Order: sequence, then structure tokens, then C-alpha cells
Amino acid sequence: MIKLYNTLTRKKEELKPIHKDWVGLYTCGPTVYNFAHIGNLRTYVFEDVLEKTLRYGGHEVRRVMNITDVGHLTGDSDTGEDKLDKEARAKKQSVEEIAQFYTDAFFEDLKKLNIVKPDIIAPASKFTREQVAVIETLFQRGLAYQTENAVYFDVSKLKDYGKLSGQSLKEKTVGARSEVVVDKEKRNPADFALWFKLTGKFKNHLLHWPSPWGEGFPGWHIECSAISRHFLGQPFDIHTGGVDHIGTHHTNEIAQSEGAFGVPLAHIWMHGEFLLIDTKKMAKSENNFFVLKDIEKRGLDPITFRYLTLGTHYRSPLNFSWEALAGAQNALGNVQRQFHKLSKPAKTGTTKLSKNGISLREKFAVAVNDDLNTPQALAVLHEALDSIELPENERYELASDFDKILGINGKPPKIPEKVKKLAEERESFRTSKQFVQSDRLRDDINALGYEIEDTPQGPFLWPKNQT
Repeated sequence: MIKLYNTLTRKKEELKPIHKDWVGLYTCGPTVYNFAHIGNLRTYVFEDVLEKTLRYGGHEVRRVMNITDVGHLTGDSDTGEDKLDKEARAKKQSVEEIAQFYTDAFFEDLKKLNIVKPDIIAPASKFTREQVAVIETLFQRGLAYQTENAVYFDVSKLKDYGKLSGQSLKEKTVGARSEVVVDKEKRNPADFALWFKLTGKFKNHLLHWPSPWGEGFPGWHIECSAISRHFLGQPFDIHTGGVDHIGTHHTNEIAQSEGAFGVPLAHIWMHGEFLLIDTKKMAKSENNFFVLKDIEKRGLDPITFRYLTLGTHYRSPLNFSWEALAGAQNALGNVQRQFHKLSKPAKTGTTKLSKNGISLREKFAVAVNDDLNTPQALAVLHEALDSIELPENERYELASDFDKILGINGKPPKIPEKVKKLAEERESFRTSKQFVQSDRLRDDINALGYEIEDTPQGPFLWPKNQT
């Protein structure tokens, strides 16, 4: 039984899939005007663990991720410039070129973090017809109106607007008044844009499409309502994102989708907490962020960042520091070394586990099925690797099984042929009890940056900087 914390109900709930054969999962994707920072990537690690946990539990998963390549303004509440339009003008490139470059970079980062690419990738710009159709339905239900500049959702018409965040409409309206509201024709300060017209500051917007309300482009929120419904239906099972989406983006998604179609958008809403730096939220707007390449430049494996995030529950803030990442690198190196040193069964998945092995597998399942308790799951992994009571092939089998979710074991490092040859020569001297020569070759191997350990299966080599 998988239990997940639902932001909407503020409690853990048992997953009860809507469809017999699959679980519908929608994960909000990146706005591709810049590289994803590692705070963003923490959320994608959490979502990857979620998908893998569902599959581990025997569920088929239909996962959809949007790519925001239009409509996301520099202010999340309909203020500022379109992020893609602004970047394209600054770099004197087309929006399509900017979007493609950063989309490719994003998926390269996911690959380095051992994050499975979602089944369906949906750029917002490819689904404008679906977005227009939802807006038309909102007009039919009396929930949308237009001004000279844009089409808006009338939040006053929805009684439970703000239920996801627990913020009342009155509180939301007071907060909205502090913004720079350009359109004085808005009925309520908290009303949000569904469609921007090619007028005013958006007169020369680089991307635009025809609509019943004039040439223009969609707002940020409408894309997720339209794309999720198109691929998953409504309602679907699980909707995820970062905690920064709760108050505005996801609140507005719910308003649009439920207002238009009269049924819930998703049954379970899940949100990953912030990655902090010096106790402050990591964000591009704060100019206090790092990207994955910054980690690589320090000679650290990106999987180290995945390991670091797994050590803290996804619903708890995680303070990032280079010291913490270095500690994670050492811990990860020990895990990988232990794993790759184990004797492998002839074929993984065929080892018959002992009573203790079965118990550990059950403990692991309990941990991940309890709202993705990855810190506890890591503890079970360490217990399995350290258990001298279990034969090596069982420990290998368990660690391999757990890695279907954790994704940290990685491939064994490539050992240079020169080092391998020295190890073979040393083993020959050692078995013939020529220990002076054997020790000299051990020193030579160490000088080349590798450690050698004698095991029943023969010499085991490992890079010094990965322990």
C-alpha cells in the first residue's frame, strides 16, 4: 500500500488509482529560458523517486511533463516580461532556438542525475489550440472576461478559490494589490491572465497565435490545465511540483480546470520543498543559485547531488553547502565501493533470499511506500550492504533491487590497463609469497591514484577519490 501526502487535504492518503491499468502522473516542467538550477533539480529527483516507487509497487505509470516555452512572465502573477521573449531578444536569437537549447540542456541534466525521462513531453507552444478550447469553456461558464489587454479568470466566481494553499480570496486580493497591476480593467486584483493580447507592452511579442479574442499568446497557468487534460483526462491521479507552485500556479490550475469542467483536476497534489543556500531559497531571482555544471567543475559526480537530496525527505527544506556535498561524495563513494566489491549472482533477480534478506526488502518497501521516505530507505540500503550475516550475492541482489528507486550505485569506474596490469603482477607476487615485490607494486598502484584490496574473488581496485 502506497501512502502519499496530499497538499490539498493536508494528510497522507492511500493511492487508489483511477484507472485499473495505469496511474496518471503530471509533473510541472521547466521554463526553458535558462539552465535549471539545482534547487529545481531537487524537485525533479523527488518526482523521479515517486515514479520509480509507483513502478516498484507494480503500477504502470503514464507520466506527462510540460515544457514552458511561452507565457511565463518574470513576475509569476502576470507582471513583467515573458521570460523566453526577453531572453531571445537579449541574445538576438529566436524563441525556438532559446527553448530548444535549454530544453536539451535540461534533459542532459536529468540523464546525469539518473532521472528517467517522462513518457510524454509537451511544449506549451504546441498545444495552444487545447488552451484556447479550455478558455472558451470558461467563457461559456461565465468564469472568464476580456479587457483591452487580456483575457482573465474571475476568481470571485469560484467559492473555494485558494483551497490548495489555504489562503482565502480576501488574503489573496490584499497581496495582489501590492503588485504593479498594469491592466486597470481587471475586476479583481487577484484575477489572473488566461490569454494576453498583442497590445501595450506585448504589442511586438515574438510568439503569437489567433484566438476568438484576437492575436496573442496564452498565460502561464492555462498550459498545464490543457495539457494534463489532453493526455491524462480529468481527474487524474497525481499532480506534482515545487512548493513555490502552491500559492499561485497550482491554485490557478485548479481554478481553471475545476471551473471549466466541474470535476477535480487531480486527486493527490504533491510538492517538493525548497533547496536553501545560507537558509534562503535558492532562486534565479535571488542570484544565489548553482547549476549542475558547477558541481561537475569541482570534480564531483552529479549523482552525488542525487544522494544528498535522498538523505532529506522531499517535504523538508534542505540547506545546500559545498561541505555537505563533499560529505555526500564520500558517503556515496563508500556505498558504490561496497556494492561493486560484492560477488555478483549469475543473473540478478535469481538469488533466493534468506529470511533476513526478505525482511530487509520488506523494510525498504515500507520506507518508500510511506510518502517516499528516502532517508529511511537509504538506511535500509546501508544495513543490507553492511550485513555480514548475509552472503555477498544476497547483499548484491538487495542493493540492485533498491537501486531501482534510489538510482545511486552507478557503473564501476573504468580502471586503466596500466593499473590492471600492475594489479595482476602484484597478485602473482602475493600468491607466491614474494611480499617485498608485492608491497612495492601496491605503492605503485597507490601512486597512480588507486587503492587495491585483497578479496576472496581476487584483487579489487578502486579510485582513491571515490572512497
